[in-house]
Amino acid sequence: MWVAIIIRDSPVPGLGKKTNPNVTLHSPLTGGQACLPVGRIWVSVFVFLLLSPVHSLQAAVYRVGPSHTYATLQQVAGLLSPGDSVLVDGDATYPGGVIFTRPGSAAEPIVVHGVRINGHRPVIEGGTNGVEFRTSGTAADHYVFEGFEVRNASFRGIYHHADDLTLRDLVVHHCNNGLMGADNDSGTLLLEYCEFYANGSGDRAHQIYMATDEAAHPGSVFRMQFCYMHDGAGGNNVKSRSERNEIYYNWIEGGFYHELELIGPDPSGGVPANAKREDSDVVGNILRKRATAYSGGTFSVTRFGGDRTGESKGRYRVVNNTIIMGTGSAFRLFDSLESVEMHNNVFVSHTGAAAPIIRTVEAFWTFGEKISGQNNWVQNVLTTIPAGWTGTIGGDDPGFRDAAGGDFSPASGSPLIDAGTSGGQGPPGFPFTEPLFPPVFEPPVETLPDRGGAAPRQITGAIDIGAFEYRQATHVAMAGGPEAFALFQNFPNPFNPKTVVSSWLLVASEVRLGVYDMLGRQVAVLVNERREAGRYRDTFDGSGLASGMYIYRLRVGAFDESRTMLLLR
Repeated sequence: MWVAIIIRDSPVPGLGKKTNPNVTLHSPLTGGQACLPVGRIWVSVFVFLLLSPVHSLQAAVYRVGPSHTYATLQQVAGLLSPGDSVLVDGDATYPGGVIFTRPGSAAEPIVVHGVRINGHRPVIEGGTNGVEFRTSGTAADHYVFEGFEVRNASFRGIYHHADDLTLRDLVVHHCNNGLMGADNDSGTLLLEYCEFYANGSGDRAHQIYMATDEAAHPGSVFRMQFCYMHDGAGGNNVKSRSERNEIYYNWIEGGFYHELELIGPDPSGGVPANAKREDSDVVGNILRKRATAYSGGTFSVTRFGGDRTGESKGRYRVVNNTIIMGTGSAFRLFDSLESVEMHNNVFVSHTGAAAPIIRTVEAFWTFGEKISGQNNWVQNVLTTIPAGWTGTIGGDDPGFRDAAGGDFSPASGSPLIDAGTSGGQGPPGFPFTEPLFPPVFEPPVETLPDRGGAAPRQITGAIDIGAFEYRQATHVAMAGGPEAFALFQNFPNPFNPKTVVSSWLLVASEVRLGVYDMLGRQVAVLVNERREAGRYRDTFDGSGLASGMYIYRLRVGAFDESRTMLLLR
């Protein structure tokens, strides 16, 4: 397939995007030709993406940076149309107060991408809101915003009140609220491969404070995955009033209050309190309570249900998490909720002191108390184990590989190995809708992983209890996917001049990984050797090569896969 992307580096006085002279393109891989209407505009680069989903042939790519015509995001925000992209140079700082209002589409989202230069993301500095996706007449729906550092916003680092927003590969810090979803106009949001720290203030500003508008965008989902949250400066690490929360494969620690607070909508925000039931699926996370200046570790790890301003009356499912407690409870159930189920979780006190698993004194059950759980591992010092749990395993030592060093994976001989269940059920009559099982990835380990670099979870036999699976080798072999081998998208992409190509081998194999130009000529050999099973990252240095599209190809026995990457100077 052909895609023509027009990269704009300067405005075109008096000329729109829809004029139609032609250009003939030739594919060296297929031998095909195409005569495409392109538009008579000022063009710095044509990029022809092969074997890619077709986007608009009129889509534009805007370059932003100190050496380009557009020096700020504010200058291009009002120009964008579905399918357009914005490439922002890294190793530079740009003013906050960016407001996007023009919509993309579900088929052709608008992509705003930070390009690392000298290893540095572009920085968005200050502003009342660092970046805002606004609904005002039109709505800034269908965006991908990735690859930035956002810092020092006085109110919100990122302010979300649109729909179908993807936030990826961001570092957000020292903002009053790191990420906020408005009570009104906010729809589905995917947050992945992001790091948040030092955000929040007092008891009303949080690292993440999400909501969805159940009237404007019914059925919306807040999904957070592969993120690293730590060292909050106030409030909760993650607070959400969304209609459905999917909290998957994150490392969340050091919240000023709760690590997770999943509650109902705020009636004062104009969204009816009883319009929907708000449910939450919490799978495969590290939830780690650490002492803070305010709480001394005494706050609960989670709060479910409400906070006296909005209650969910919802169903909660907590599966295959590793929960490191302080002296507060693991679960604080508050206001109205329907049911809670917990399976395959491990509960440990980092202080060695007694603490309750669950606190229900503040809960109001919609249909009477409904708590179930199977095959949880609980440290002996912990108390108040729910009566509805079965198959609970107790002990003094969960057998972590290196708890002091932050490695909570099971070591050889751990009681967590093969001790989980695949049959965890909610309370009778209260099934959870579309539950995630089994978990197919593991959370990052006290770091922000490379985009696309989440570690697959290798399950052999019965699933292990907790967020990690036992592994014998230093390399983690790929599992949870259909292939014995895998080639991932390079990162960063676009790149200049270096990028990293990640791959997985399920078994030891002869491996060849090469890079080719668009004429099929080999320009580099990254790997030509036998490798043991595991995960690998190989660096490609494009110094000396021209800007443009390149193909990288992994061959392992009968496995043969190629992907494209873009070198932009």
